[in-house]
Amino acid sequence: MTTHGAKPPRRPAGDGGSGRRSHGGGSSSACVSGRVDAGSSGAISRRAALGLAGAAAASGLAAPALAQTTIEWKMATAWPADLEGPGQSAQRICDAIALLSGGRMRVRLFPDGELVPATGIFDTVSAGTAQMGHAASAYWQAKMPAAVFFTAVPFGFLPHEHVTWIEQAGGQALWDKLYAPYGVRPFLAGNTGAQMGGWFTRPVETLQDLNGLKIRMPGLGGEIMRRLGATPVSLPPGELVQALSSGLIDAAEFLGPASDRALGFAGVSKLYYAPGFHDPNGANEMLVNSVAFDGLAEDLKAVVIAACRAETLLSMAESDWRNAQAFEALKTEDGVEVRAYPPEILAALRNTGVQVVASFADAGGLDRDIYKNYMRTLQTLAPWSSASTRLFLQGREI
Repeated sequence: MTTHGAKPPRRPAGDGGSGRRSHGGGSSSACVSGRVDAGSSGAISRRAALGLAGAAAASGLAAPALAQTTIEWKMATAWPADLEGPGQSAQRICDAIALLSGGRMRVRLFPDGELVPATGIFDTVSAGTAQMGHAASAYWQAKMPAAVFFTAVPFGFLPHEHVTWIEQAGGQALWDKLYAPYGVRPFLAGNTGAQMGGWFTRPVETLQDLNGLKIRMPGLGGEIMRRLGATPVSLPPGELVQALSSGLIDAAEFLGPASDRALGFAGVSKLYYAPGFHDPNGANEMLVNSVAFDGLAEDLKAVVIAACRAETLLSMAESDWRNAQAFEALKTEDGVEVRAYPPEILAALRNTGVQVVASFADAGGLDRDIYKNYMRTLQTLAPWSSASTRLFLQGREI
């Protein structure tokens, strides 16, 4: 049984602990950044605002009274400022919370490293230094091995299947239970879509080419690579391009083509491998300090939840569109060569992946419960996904 080192929730610190500030001159609908009107910049657009307003109405959110107390929170993120994809998702959630609350609640965003490094976000939210954190659950694998299930599992759920697991098949309850000892509430809050297999400084053509390969690949994918002879290296997103350029690492995966291109990978590598066997889904999470969340009025709790849910839907559509455009640009404008993993390597990745994921069955306790629920859901969804999606895609290519 895996021991998670649980500690009791702490009352949020910072801003006097309460995060509340008197606001006697009427309410403002702007986020702390003030960006609520742009489109492609990543801030919330008028169309998105109308959609969020509809979501709020459907959730039964009450209209705020004038001269309400303003609640001010901090959000630490794992992403460089305005990074295409997850960085913009985090900002839009800040904007949506300000808008839907009528200015009664504002969230100040801190990009990676400004308040805390990406790897410290979970502990920062647990302690209440920041009331919110936007990251990916795979970052907490060392603390809670089963946390990786809530980002992606090698050869596991696609993005829409992951949402189904969380919303319909018991995933959220297990996620809540995993984080509860730390005083943290998790919510789906964006999705970068299916990912690519990584950037390489040299070709990988046989299994022998993986021996000694220094690769940044977190989560269960990194363990698969380790078992096949590679050396996984842990680095935050903002350091990946420099590490690849300097030779500190030989390969790195991050997200999909849009975010990868924005980060600058094409400037240091021209070999881009597929598929993203390790991350067929790119779920982002919103971490919320439990004491802070429980202290909110019911309508403001619903605001936070609605903002996260709306961003998950928007980001899934956005990631498909932007990844498709960036994928073409990488090939035609940046001179990137897209290669498929050779069949020998892909088969070894698949076989080893089955063993790595199945090891959670032996862990016992909550880890085993999460594994069993995930696999049971996958077995339920897979036949339908095959009939409805795989066969259709094959037919579309005829």
